[in-house]
Amino acid sequence: MDSKGVEEVDSSKKKVLVLIGPTAVGKTKMSIELAKRFNGEIISGDSMQIYKGMDIGTAKISTEEMEGVPHHLIDIKWPNESFSVAEFQSLVREKINEITSRQKLPMIVGGTGLYIQSVIHDYQFSDAPSDETFRRNLEIRAEREGKEVIYKELLQVDPVGAESIHPNNLRRVIRALEIFHCTGKTSFEFQEKQTHDLCYDTALIGLTMEREQLYQRIDKRVNMMIDQGLLEEVKGLYDSGLRDCGSIQAIGYKELYEYFDGDSPLDTAVEQLKQNSRRYAKRQLTWFRNKMDVQWFDMTDVTTNATFQKKIAEISTYIEGKLEIKSNTY
Repeated sequence: MDSKGVEEVDSSKKKVLVLIGPTAVGKTKMSIELAKRFNGEIISGDSMQIYKGMDIGTAKISTEEMEGVPHHLIDIKWPNESFSVAEFQSLVREKINEITSRQKLPMIVGGTGLYIQSVIHDYQFSDAPSDETFRRNLEIRAEREGKEVIYKELLQVDPVGAESIHPNNLRRVIRALEIFHCTGKTSFEFQEKQTHDLCYDTALIGLTMEREQLYQRIDKRVNMMIDQGLLEEVKGLYDSGLRDCGSIQAIGYKELYEYFDGDSPLDTAVEQLKQNSRRYAKRQLTWFRNKMDVQWFDMTDVTTNATFQKKIAEISTYIEGKLEIKSNTY
């Protein structure tokens, strides 16, 4: 998106509520209650819930759970389609404009830190320099030597960035190498150098929880996913021939693909899924705490309806003060 993107959203005048937190911390339930109180519409801030047919493994909210609250950017892509941070930024900013025009409060809810950060801060993806000759040489090498050779080069110079790109997504691999070639910085380091002023009047709320309790909730959620039919969901994707695309690298899918490939017993695959989910939660918390100015609310002791209502009231009071709006208590 070019520099016009931020101007179009008329940034400082639009209010946005952002609810983040690690997987399984309770964002979905809290977001519905806050949407009711503040007349909100929810925009998914999850990079995997955009994919159709990937419902159980991404913990996608059901129609019943929505309780009539409008949700956006769910089921907008097929699993074999690519999706970038820049595209997410553009789509979410459009939704913020639309929701605000309806006199509703836009709410971004999710756990994909970079995606959410790109929306509420002034990320300018098109500012990264390019070198057409360098890019074309990599494309030719990929044809001759194979994509994996180019990906290994990215792993050497930008292991963090490489982890977020599927080895077969040659376009993104080459773009990351191109940015490093032109700037001497990884794509993330380049973005960090930009001025990241807030684009909106933002209330940025985070839910957290004592680690052991969170990990227990994650393990329980995985067991529930298996009971709800996760195996069948992944087998359907597997049998359709879908592979070598970013969506299948999602936690909950790549582990079971290994099982269906015969590379891992089912119990090992499920345990790996739990472990990867716990590690992901830890990375999410680290990202949010290091990269975003979050007002945290601890959900550890929220175990009854009474304590949940008390926490909602606490968070609502913060939102009212931060965004200078009133809630519809009921």
